[in-house]
Amino acid sequence: MAAIAAAPPARQMNRDPGKRGARRRNGHVVDGTRANVSTANGPACKQYRPESFEQAPMYVAVLTYLGFGIVTLFGYFRDFLRAVGLEKCHLAQEREEQQDFVPMYQDFENFYTRNLYMRVRDNWNRPICSLPGPAFDLMERVSDDYNWTFRLTGKTIENVINMGSYNYLGFAENNEDFLKTVADKTLQYGAGVCSSRQEVGNLSIHEELEQLVANFIGVESSMTFGMGFATNSMNIPALVGKGCLILSDELNHTSLILGARLSGATIRVFKHNNMHSLEKMLREAVCTGQPRTHRPWKKILIMVEGIYSMEGSVVRLPEIVALKKKYKAYLYLDEAHSIGAVGPTGRGVTELFQLNPADVDVMMGTFTKSFGAGGGYIAGNKKLVDYLRSHSHGAVYATAMSPPVVEQIIRAMKCIMGVDGNTVGIQRIQQLAENTRYFRARLKEMGFIIYGNDSSPVVPILLYMPGKVVAFSRAMLQRKIGVVVVGFPATPITEARARFCVSAAHTRAMLDKVLHHLNEVGDDLCLKFSRRKCSPRPELFDESDFELDS
Repeated sequence: MAAIAAAPPARQMNRDPGKRGARRRNGHVVDGTRANVSTANGPACKQYRPESFEQAPMYVAVLTYLGFGIVTLFGYFRDFLRAVGLEKCHLAQEREEQQDFVPMYQDFENFYTRNLYMRVRDNWNRPICSLPGPAFDLMERVSDDYNWTFRLTGKTIENVINMGSYNYLGFAENNEDFLKTVADKTLQYGAGVCSSRQEVGNLSIHEELEQLVANFIGVESSMTFGMGFATNSMNIPALVGKGCLILSDELNHTSLILGARLSGATIRVFKHNNMHSLEKMLREAVCTGQPRTHRPWKKILIMVEGIYSMEGSVVRLPEIVALKKKYKAYLYLDEAHSIGAVGPTGRGVTELFQLNPADVDVMMGTFTKSFGAGGGYIAGNKKLVDYLRSHSHGAVYATAMSPPVVEQIIRAMKCIMGVDGNTVGIQRIQQLAENTRYFRARLKEMGFIIYGNDSSPVVPILLYMPGKVVAFSRAMLQRKIGVVVVGFPATPITEARARFCVSAAHTRAMLDKVLHHLNEVGDDLCLKFSRRKCSPRPELFDESDFELDS
């Protein structure tokens, strides 16, 4: 059984007065000099680049709330018209014989869907009819009933620049030479396995992939799953349960949140990337223990992401590792967006900060982004992986990964590692880093407010107002640029945004075209809110008062 599955009770750690010396805050010495964090494997970690969370002018927040207030009032008015029969309701309704039942469809949450989302849903679920590479083709569609239904016109919008897919290294491709091995494996094994790994679905290429993943990350063992979302939601309940404590970053992905809820463990949320908030919760947990009984927690698990998909921020991994060692907690790291995308050789945030992968107890990642495939993995020490093979619902009951998908992952990972002797993988990683720096720098020059770390290929542009979110998406599509826009309730109500994902497959000409049209649309819609004024959020990062082990 894995160490994390049989942990001793958490105990309070005493500070050693002899180690105090210069007082540090989140890797910074108080006098402002940057402090290096030493790791178990020797080298000091790479300096952490500051992240941008610029605050918009006050009038933007006021207008945003006002916009939501107006559409909400109109929503209630339209609900009244539906109730009296003056307007048709297109959503699912209760059957007449079930009118006395508790409503299944018509709840308050449905108000947002029928009155706000339906008016603007032409900006999502657009049908693509080509390879979703750096550019794609869209099937044109129109609506005759205000987006309740759509009909295809038969026309195609060709060569739309794709700025929304997580195709970070460009492995979502249809190059015949690159995909030859995938075709060969399809002929050998077929397209599906139709069984779980524990029954008759454990193929030799599954084991080859797991060994390759372990070697790539630098850990003892790994196991793979057919769905990235389920990798989190099905494995976390196998690691923690009742009597355990989960400390989760407030911006963690839904798959992490669902897994934490399914586990039955107590969940406490700390402020995003805020070491002061995290340490305060850790100290309280080891000092007071469980509520009512005050018994020690069976396990304390810290859950974070490598790159946060909505903010573009990078986890403060050296500081979190220092805290987890200090308070004897476990660390669960989700590298869905960071594996393959950051680090000199694409090995994620542990390589970015030059940390020993063994300092992270559970390393999770997906193959759906940088590797252009599907599924996910859990990696760590062999005891952990062996425990999950027999206790994780995702391992015991799920169908094994499709052989062509497995071969695509193997092909991409070997390319990144340079196993076949070429440097295509490293060139793509370097190109992604170059494209990311260029795109972010130009957006800042134009006056847009963008979030995140300079190393992150996830680039959110803040749009704020609901009307501008819709207008932005439609205006960009008219210029043959496909973007992803996100608003409430997926983001805070005042922080609606467009999320750009930079790829190594994007040429400089593509990026320049996108930037040119962004500049035009930004001027037309008045989206350049930047005043180079920092928001209160980064200041929270410097509130912690803990020592890093040297």
